[in-house]
Amino acid sequence: MQTTMNRIIHYLGLGSNINRVHNLSSCLYYLHRSFRHLQISPVYQSPAFGFAGQDFYNLVVRIESVFTPHKLKTWLQAIEDIHGRDRSQPRYSNRTLDIDLLLSNNMIIDDGVVQIPRQEILKRKYVLKPLQDLAPDMLHPVEERKLTSLWLELDAADPAELQTLDAGWLPHFPTAESI
Repeated sequence: MQTTMNRIIHYLGLGSNINRVHNLSSCLYYLHRSFRHLQISPVYQSPAFGFAGQDFYNLVVRIESVFTPHKLKTWLQAIEDIHGRDRSQPRYSNRTLDIDLLLSNNMIIDDGVVQIPRQEILKRKYVLKPLQDLAPDMLHPVEERKLTSLWLELDAADPAELQTLDAGWLPHFPTAESI
C-alpha cells in the first residue's frame, strides 16, 4: 500500500549581517540539498533594525516539504547553529544567519514555539517585499488580503528604502522545469 504525505508550502525569511554572502549561499545549498526545488526572491539590503550594526541582506525562499511547522523550525535552527548562530545574544543583534518561518500554507499558529504567520510580515519591509515578490496574489491568512496590497500599504507608510542587490553571488539551482 502506497501512502502519500501531505506536502506543505513554506516561506522562509533568510537574513544575515555577518559574512552575509557566504552564510546565505551556504544556507541555500543546505535548503536545496534537502528540499530540491527552491524559489528564491531577490535579495534586499536593509539597515540593522533595533541595534547599530552592519546592514542585513534579506531574501525569502519558498520550499515544499512534509515537515510540520514545528519540525521544520527545529531543523532550521540546526542550520542556523551550523552557521554560528549565537542564541545568547539579545533579540536585536548581529546575525550570522537568521531563518524565520513566515508562512506555511494558510495555517495560523501562535503557541509560544511557532508563530505563523510571522507578525514581522506586516511590520518590516525587508520581510514583506521579498515575500510578495514570490507570492504577490497569496492571501495573508489573518488579514485575508493579498500580499501585494499589504506591501503597497506598508511601502506608503514607511519611508525607509530597501536596496535591491545584484545577487550574482547567489547559487543557481536547476528549476523543476529543467530537470
